[in-house]
Amino acid sequence: MSWLQQTQGMAGGKLCGSMPYTLAAPVHSELIIKKSRFIGCVQPMPDRASAQAHVDALWKEHPGATHICWALLAGGQSAAVDDGEPGGTAGRPMLDVLRHQDLESVQATVVRYFGGVKLGAGGLVRAYTDAVAQALLGAHKVALQRLAHLHCSLPYALEGAVRRELAAAGAHLESAAHASDVRLHFTLPEPAAPALVQRLADLSHGAIACSSVPGGDETLG
Repeated sequence: MSWLQQTQGMAGGKLCGSMPYTLAAPVHSELIIKKSRFIGCVQPMPDRASAQAHVDALWKEHPGATHICWALLAGGQSAAVDDGEPGGTAGRPMLDVLRHQDLESVQATVVRYFGGVKLGAGGLVRAYTDAVAQALLGAHKVALQRLAHLHCSLPYALEGAVRRELAAAGAHLESAAHASDVRLHFTLPEPAAPALVQRLADLSHGAIACSSVPGGDETLG
């Protein structure tokens, strides 16, 4: 699916409603628990490849770290990585914190420097959960609105009028191809799509054919 970054939301806390949110910028936290140091970060992240690249960069920044655990909420590319901690004690609790905040396209990372004292499974779950939760307290959420991707074929004579309708509806023209007819690919907030399609049908007396195009799993900002 595709998302359009819409408006800034509140800082910290649980957000009400079903609309997903991303983050405006990275936010960090740091906890010391029984001599272990936990460095948390939450930040916007579009996909798993970018998330892995960020983790690789963290290893270069923290070559002496014991673990770098992370979680990602990005549609079908979500992940929870324990990085050597006991299974289910790091990545999954971190992912649960993100889900509880109605977040999308967000990565949480926690760099751990072991302090010599074992925390036990319950202690690890609390530590990784708290590192992410503390970072989110200072985060600014940004509402995401689902985008519709549409493709329309139309006669050359109607191209100018259609482009004006797209602009008036706040649609973003992704591409235009000119062959035997004009083919436009555009996006706009999903709730506005049916009305625009109807206006184009009325304008052309049925000469414009519009169809939905799969938008993938990117996040648009």
